[in-house]
Amino acid sequence: MVNAPFIMRCCGVKFTYTGIRVRNLERSIEFYTKTMGMKIMHKGKMEAGGIYVQLKSERSPQILELNYYPPGTKFHEEYVAGCELDHLDFWCKDVRKEYERVISGGATSAVEPWDEDGYTLAFVRDPDGIWIELIGRTRKKQA
Repeated sequence: MVNAPFIMRCCGVKFTYTGIRVRNLERSIEFYTKTMGMKIMHKGKMEAGGIYVQLKSERSPQILELNYYPPGTKFHEEYVAGCELDHLDFWCKDVRKEYERVISGGATSAVEPWDEDGYTLAFVRDPDGIWIELIGRTRKKQA
């Protein structure tokens, strides 16, 4: 078994949440809040046109992110069984550096790093095609 603190020192990434793709955002919010007892922590819109809602259970550190991509937006796709897992999220100190590191470690590029609302984001696919989001605060440019 690998020592977890070693992993953090080695990799510089921290698992943050799981994002799932939903077909009906209001129905999913109602299910996860009323049936599963989760609380809405944050809502927002993506530059690519999607909407996200982050939920959390009272006694859990894990976050569930509901992702909805309306028809006509960049990441919308017709529903196919198995497309529910949207992505896994990892917090990074330096997204661009970690993006290059995970690519060299076997991931493939899905969306190259970009800056949005004070964050730097990027997406890669793991060796089995699962999308992974790398996110961190936008680093100030050195003068």
